Amino acid sequence: MSQAAVPKSAGKTKFALKTPKGTKDWGDKDMVIRTKLFDTISSVFRRHGGVTIDTPVFELREVLTGKYGEDSKLIYNLEDQGGELTSLRYDLTVPFARYVAMNGIQAIKRFHIAKVYRRDQPAMTKGRMREFYQCDFDIAGVYESMVPDAEILSIVVQVLKEVGIPDFTVKVNHRKILDGIFGHCGVPEDKVRTISSAVDKLDKLPWDEVRKEMTEEKGLDGEIADKIGKYVQLKGTIPEMIEKLSSDEDLMTNESAKQGVEDFKTMLPYLEAFDVVPFYSFDLSLARGLDYYTGLIYEAVTAASAPPEEAGDAKKKKKKNDDDDASESVGVGSIAAGGRYDKLVGMFASKKNGDIPCVGISFGIERLFSIIKSQGLYDHLRPTATQVFILAFGGGPEWTGFLPERMKVAKKLWEAGIEAEFIYKSKPKLQKQFEAAEKSGCPLAVILGQEEFNKGVVKVKELGLGEQDKGVDISVDEMVDYVRKKLESF
Repeated sequence: MSQAAVPKSAGKTKFALKTPKGTKDWGDKDMVIRTKLFDTISSVFRRHGGVTIDTPVFELREVLTGKYGEDSKLIYNLEDQGGELTSLRYDLTVPFARYVAMNGIQAIKRFHIAKVYRRDQPAMTKGRMREFYQCDFDIAGVYESMVPDAEILSIVVQVLKEVGIPDFTVKVNHRKILDGIFGHCGVPEDKVRTISSAVDKLDKLPWDEVRKEMTEEKGLDGEIADKIGKYVQLKGTIPEMIEKLSSDEDLMTNESAKQGVEDFKTMLPYLEAFDVVPFYSFDLSLARGLDYYTGLIYEAVTAASAPPEEAGDAKKKKKKNDDDDASESVGVGSIAAGGRYDKLVGMFASKKNGDIPCVGISFGIERLFSIIKSQGLYDHLRPTATQVFILAFGGGPEWTGFLPERMKVAKKLWEAGIEAEFIYKSKPKLQKQFEAAEKSGCPLAVILGQEEFNKGVVKVKELGLGEQDKGVDISVDEMVDYVRKKLESF
């Protein structure tokens, strides 16, 4: 092709600058909030003896296949690279189980904060994304029954209280109780998991629609569905539900259901010792669709869901955009979830190592962030970590702006571990410097006056007080100690 024939647009393809659907950029104050969440949650995890690990962002596809039930369709598969079929991790639990099996670990308390990926329909304002962070804490190993479970449930409450989430409830159930109910009601073995998935939708849909899915879409007999409905709509406090289920003589003839209730009886005094019982609601509609759960399951919610009839109607409405999913419950829904999974490690382990019982919890950072941001819970956080802003004041033909001098003062503060900034300009106006200091949100200013600094003196002033704080003159040699003590007083 001749040069004249080359289109003018060649090499300059235009496209819309946007993040991929279900993802977002993080910056400025949002990053400050997210970092605060990470720090608070990690602090709780460490208090409970957690050690941190990391795993690859993608796994061999066979590691992830068959672990997530109906949600397996949401796994992101990658192109073949050198003969290996891989997929982006869907959660942090299956990679953890692979890690435990691969390294022959018999007992560990681990936490992991990292991104996971799901090919879901996003609802961005509600924290439902395709790329998002999970914060997981898991206990693996053989221990006395329900002791690790109780500690995990205490961690759920502790984290949500310490990050500042108001008015939350943690729904709790047991897969053995659910399986026992299904068996007692006559659900065929090959339909248990798919019917369990339908039951799990009761927080968003009315019973009539869930029953319709069971019978019309999944082929369950109507009489069996009605029997199930009498159970899965029950909920109450843990002591109330233990009493209610224990008194159901017919259900207690089912060994699976009986074992699940016994687990709750064993765990109740531990939860009372941790003083967390009032935060829990025993809800038989909670099913947790993932195939790997074998025992206790739980899910923390904060905003009330839409009434079932409204949720059903809303599902029919056309979405306006990715941020407006009318079928989603009011608020962000689940903010943490987890359970016991005693057989997952065994899927990867040799016969020698066998099954390693595990129980864990996962917190969704983006959903916690949505609540905190909307309610202004972290508005007090400063957008930067800067503690001291260094300013210079002077004038006249001989005024240089003290740029090298400001740099020397900054170096003194940095070497003392104090976070400091200054404007990158030779002769900045004083007003512009104060505006920059206020924007950073830092509490103190160190001012280099033209006459004073030449005598070895700076002024330390508390910002945000206007004329109420005239500042204190301090020698340059004493500046670091004075600033450090001043910062400790805030």
